[in-house]
Amino acid sequence: MRRLTLIALALAASAVVALADERPRVGLVLGGGGARGAAHIGVLEVLEQLRIPVDCIAGTSMGALVAGAWAAGRDPATMRRELAEADWKDMFQDNPGYDDFNYRSKRLAQRYLPASETGINAQGIRSQPGVLSGQKIKLFFNQLVHADSGERPIESLPVPLSIVATDIASGERVVYRDGSLTQAMQASMSVPGLMAPLEYGGRKLVDGGLVDNLPIREVRERCAAQVVIAVNVGSPLLKASDIGGLLSISAQMVAILTEQNVTQSLASLTPTDIYIKPDLHGITAADFERSAEAADRGRTAALALASALQRLAVDDPTYTAWRANLSGPAVERPLVDALVIAGLQTVNPATVRRYLQQQIDQPLDTKGLNRDLLRAYGDGYYERVDYTLLRQRERNVLRITPTEKSWGPDYVRLGLNLNSSLSGGSTYSLRAAYQKTWLNSLGGELLVSGELGSDTGLAAAWYQPLDPAQRYFVEAQGSVRRENVAIYIGEQRASIYRDNVSRLDLMGGVNIGLLGQVRLGWREEQRTVRLETGLPIQPPDPLRTSGWLASFELDQLDQLYFPSRGWSVRASWFESSRQDYNRVTLGLNGAFPMGDWVLGLRGSYEGSTRGQLPEQDAARLGGFLNLSGFAAGQLYGDKLSYAHVRGERIVGRMPLGLRGDMRLGLALEAGRVAVPLAFLNRAGTYNSMLLYAGAETSFGPVYVGLGRSSSGSANAYLFIGTP
Repeated sequence: MRRLTLIALALAASAVVALADERPRVGLVLGGGGARGAAHIGVLEVLEQLRIPVDCIAGTSMGALVAGAWAAGRDPATMRRELAEADWKDMFQDNPGYDDFNYRSKRLAQRYLPASETGINAQGIRSQPGVLSGQKIKLFFNQLVHADSGERPIESLPVPLSIVATDIASGERVVYRDGSLTQAMQASMSVPGLMAPLEYGGRKLVDGGLVDNLPIREVRERCAAQVVIAVNVGSPLLKASDIGGLLSISAQMVAILTEQNVTQSLASLTPTDIYIKPDLHGITAADFERSAEAADRGRTAALALASALQRLAVDDPTYTAWRANLSGPAVERPLVDALVIAGLQTVNPATVRRYLQQQIDQPLDTKGLNRDLLRAYGDGYYERVDYTLLRQRERNVLRITPTEKSWGPDYVRLGLNLNSSLSGGSTYSLRAAYQKTWLNSLGGELLVSGELGSDTGLAAAWYQPLDPAQRYFVEAQGSVRRENVAIYIGEQRASIYRDNVSRLDLMGGVNIGLLGQVRLGWREEQRTVRLETGLPIQPPDPLRTSGWLASFELDQLDQLYFPSRGWSVRASWFESSRQDYNRVTLGLNGAFPMGDWVLGLRGSYEGSTRGQLPEQDAARLGGFLNLSGFAAGQLYGDKLSYAHVRGERIVGRMPLGLRGDMRLGLALEAGRVAVPLAFLNRAGTYNSMLLYAGAETSFGPVYVGLGRSSSGSANAYLFIGTP
């Protein structure tokens, strides 16, 4: 069978050679234009319908994506379907979903802004080279060109292909005629500022549209094209009234550079060439979800020039032979004979291997592999994590290639907190941390952090895995913190105390895959309260406690602050060896999607099962989605329980490149204080209702809300930052 296939391909190649001798050589040029480039697919559909083969093809940016996939044998119908099914908003997020983060990455994301990460290494302080590294985009390219069956280099493709990129250091035009197809595609699509430059062949490469967005000259040189079919999908310049901010000015500058080189390219067209410019009015470079519409418009534009294109058509047998040569033989999913992790300098390969579920001597599971590579990327050590399927000595070798961050391995991280409420006034804080990673071969880390503002503090934590896969660990944490604590009598704020907390934890634990973590250890803590203003209510004596501490946490919510699906469970237990009490906390959270609605449920308990919580360390209720009609911490005592049900309507999505959505929500809440402390609150059940709007942004969660209790208590909220 294989021999017959080779004979058929040889005959098809012979037909193509004969075809080239009898008709003008045709060069196809697909220009850049972001999402507007999906129009190229419609043009290819018409070329296929009219039976028009080409002798070489050149593409830039989105044109490089379509040209590369087509030259690799993907037909227009398949490309149309792949682009329509792709989740483009998710693709422009490098990180996996929050539920695929490991426990430590989740906690870092909770305390610090990911975009604030700044590297520190031997070269000094280094910032991230782009908003995105292109992790998911590269995996999509692999899927589009069937790299999971063994990526073919550009020079081995049946139709000569050229992909144009820009050397951001020299400004030179770089043309790929050989080498990795998917890497060339990524380089050509790396929009400066949005996507990090691709370091390849000793160069830093970005979007080819800066220097040659419609590479007509390239097909003239590549195959001596006598007829050029040029498809221009570039974005028009913005109107003066639309230019106002930094982003719009930057976009206009790029558009001006692109328009200038396109104008020069168009000047080289001859009367025998065919120029196609689809009407893409209203479709922007970021409207990837409108790919089907853009493809339809490209098809319409090509059909309008059908009479000019028809002169390049060939008969059906000839075109069938040409197309068979382009598609190549059908390839079954290969068996993986070996798996290799290559290229790591600092990170232990075992930390990547722990995520990989691909079995040796089994067919390659592309979907599972993409999921596993994203989970590895979520560890935060890499610019990208890619793969290549190689054929070595009659064996299929799956080569995993993590690229460590060029701005690591040490980082500075920032967090911001701006909080204002009707009853509690306003608070603010700026949080910063210095993180040293991979201090040893097992992945030891040191995190030193500080906070200034309404609350202040310093902390240091040493995290030491005990095995290469980082399943078991020990950790030492020490902190000192000063925070303001309000004490209420009924509805009135009676006092403000300054609470000084010193704490030392020595813990051991187990990471339960990506589900969560279990810890057990010893805690030493001292609390000293000092009256700032108001009535002297709390006992002035310091509270010194020590004892065993255990915690259990599982988290499978899909987003950090406003989840759409998933669940989480949190539990902790502290047994004081100095005082006659213990402290137990329980928490359950769930989110269930219902179209554009999300149903949320949460319940919690905090209190003692032996003795009674001391006043200096009492449980509290009040604040946003914690009995929202009351001020933060207004309800104060032992054995406090809480539950709410909330409905959230998704009213918008964050712009491309930003995760999360915008919501309007309504929550019905209930809480119970079983044992109030002193005369501060009454025992019993409380209720509250909250109306709010919120979103996850680059600055963390942002929300405004208005809460009210049937008892008459009311509160309003505005929050920006990281909790």
